[in-house]
Amino acid sequence: MTSAERQAESISLNALAEELLGQARTASSGRAAHTVSGGPGHHLRDTAIAIVAGQELSEHNSPGEATLQVLRGLVRLTTPSVTVELGAGDFMVIPPERHSLAAIQEAVVLLTVVTQ
Repeated sequence: MTSAERQAESISLNALAEELLGQARTASSGRAAHTVSGGPGHHLRDTAIAIVAGQELSEHNSPGEATLQVLRGLVRLTTPSVTVELGAGDFMVIPPERHSLAAIQEAVVLLTVVTQ
């Protein structure tokens, strides 16, 4: 498959969300992730992340320029300067500071990061 063919592929984020939630429910971490697009030679990386209720991605450094879109559920993004709850359909630019992400309800998010 050529690079152009890979770029032209489409996927169902709903189907991927279901698959990742199934994996997260059985994972000891309560999380599962899949890189949807990006990698070597690309400037953007999109990663779908499923988190079961009550679990979190503990505080970590900002990956640089990044956005978060909630596909399902309810999450809480916490930084030193802001705490915000985001539900399905919500979109946010992640502040360029340390942050954590907690699942208030079972959730799937799409994280987009500039890799350059």
